Amino acid sequence: MPKDYNGSPKHYSQLESKRNRLTWILGVSGLCILSYVMGAWKNTPTPINQSEAYSKVDCNIGSTQSNKGSSSNLDFASHHSLEINNQGGLQEFPPCDMTYSEYTPCQDPARGRKFDRNMLKYRERHCPTKEELLFCLVPAPPKYKTPFKWPQSRDYAWYDNIPHKELSIEKAIQNWIQVEGDRFRFPGGGTMFPRGADAYIDDINELIPLTSGNIRTAIDTGCGVASWGAYLLKRDIIAMSFAPRDTHEAQVQFALERGVPAMIGIMASQRLPYPARAFDMAHCSRCLIPWNKYDGMYLIEVDRVLRPGGYWILSGPPIRWKKYWRGWERTQEDLKQEQDSIEEVAKSICWKKVVEKDDLSIWQKPKNHIECAQTKQVYKTPHICQSDNPDMAWYQNMEKCITPLPEVGSSSKVAGGELEKWPKRAFTVPPRISSGSIPNINAEKFQKDNELWKDRMAHYKHITPIGQGRYRNIIDMNAYLGGFAAALLKYPVWVMNVVPSNSAHDTLGAIYERGFIGTYHDWCEAFSTYPRTYDLIHAGGVFGMYQDRCNITVILLEMDRILRPEGTVVFREGVELLTKIKSVTDAMKWKSNIMDHENGPFNPEKILVAEKTYWTGEAKDNHN
Repeated sequence: MPKDYNGSPKHYSQLESKRNRLTWILGVSGLCILSYVMGAWKNTPTPINQSEAYSKVDCNIGSTQSNKGSSSNLDFASHHSLEINNQGGLQEFPPCDMTYSEYTPCQDPARGRKFDRNMLKYRERHCPTKEELLFCLVPAPPKYKTPFKWPQSRDYAWYDNIPHKELSIEKAIQNWIQVEGDRFRFPGGGTMFPRGADAYIDDINELIPLTSGNIRTAIDTGCGVASWGAYLLKRDIIAMSFAPRDTHEAQVQFALERGVPAMIGIMASQRLPYPARAFDMAHCSRCLIPWNKYDGMYLIEVDRVLRPGGYWILSGPPIRWKKYWRGWERTQEDLKQEQDSIEEVAKSICWKKVVEKDDLSIWQKPKNHIECAQTKQVYKTPHICQSDNPDMAWYQNMEKCITPLPEVGSSSKVAGGELEKWPKRAFTVPPRISSGSIPNINAEKFQKDNELWKDRMAHYKHITPIGQGRYRNIIDMNAYLGGFAAALLKYPVWVMNVVPSNSAHDTLGAIYERGFIGTYHDWCEAFSTYPRTYDLIHAGGVFGMYQDRCNITVILLEMDRILRPEGTVVFREGVELLTKIKSVTDAMKWKSNIMDHENGPFNPEKILVAEKTYWTGEAKDNHN
């Protein structure tokens, strides 16, 4: 018998026994593992592509269709216990009464009637108090249908989605809108463009260059159903269209249903919620704004938001009054006096009249204020503002002084910096960043943000149907530098870039310099839009910003109000906050899943993709 190192047969026997036992255990374990693997392999069909492979590892049985192709969904519910402030626990929110189907909380006509009618202040934003907030889900009309896809939506909308025939009757001669069976048709007409918006825009293009790339952003005051903005889009010009609630029934709602950018808004006593030097072009086609009243304050406000060298276009009363005065039911003297006073205000704020031809008059803002400062020695009023922050526009009263332009070295220079032509403008460092006028934001951060959004968009294509034509109207609740909007340029969508009024960085001016549109907003309040007007909401870091300022359930209910049925929301927050959000969205009948960050599972930020389920109100629904 062979011996071990100490020559003991007994010691060798013990070692041999242990070795046999270990071999047996390993053998049995190996067979068990092999059986498990073979069984799993036999019962799992081979994925036909990588997207299906991802969906096979989905641990959440209730994952929504929009999450096909995503990384595995993460469930943190059993590991996080949070107190949730949602006014009543985790039960489902009831539907609101059908009378709230078109509820606009901060532009509610019933509430507005309690306020001062002077300067139309009663039509400005007046939001409900905490006691007046609705903790219910705003219902869609009983026969609500998914809106037409762009570009068909420019010309058609379902009657059941916005069951109002008032405009088709009131504006029948002007061809704003027509009812054809179960749908509305938008012929592109307007009060001052009976040949259609397309022909009207061609008339403007003969007077100022619309297709050279120099004009990209526009503002349409008193927009109607936004046909002017709708037909500018094919010329690569994007317009911020606005009109007050209820001047004509649901006009802004029609605009958004068409897939055209629009907001509820009015020129009354407060500044428009946009930064200074934002728009390349401003437009008023019989918008009924008294430009010559209140010491020219409304024209001074247009001057604030208009870029240096930008154009203001006016058609309708009093332009061409000699031809139209009888139809306008006004005296020639009255109309002449109005036009003369508008001309005087425009001159006093240093604008130059470019042309007046047929129904159009066009003025141009100067490129800088060198000559204007000299002119003020003659025209003392309005004076140039001294201590004004021109970008402050959230609940700020209008000023009767001219917003000063950044200083320049010579009269040939563009104040604030010259912009690149579109589309190069979208990815060029904005002048506000290159000049250092936005604290802690520089060209390097701008370029890094663009690269970041390339990666994010590649990931979003796997976790949402963003590349499948499902979306048209998109809102970015915390837009930062507009990188999300820039990454979406190849898709047939538009983005409302929102910079929160309490944001650490006021970047909205830079977003406009990139050729995008947006607005200031405080998400503790309702947004200035109708229900069901956005297909996709992006909420990156929003709730981290607001969780200590207001009830996040109120924000989520507002998101439900403005989101279309079967619309999508993408949240980006830390795990604990996302779990809290998910518990509320579950109570709102949304389907949602928490997923890993695009950089992998070790990133503390996670993504929650949620889809609003399709449901409608009932014609005789009495729930409150």
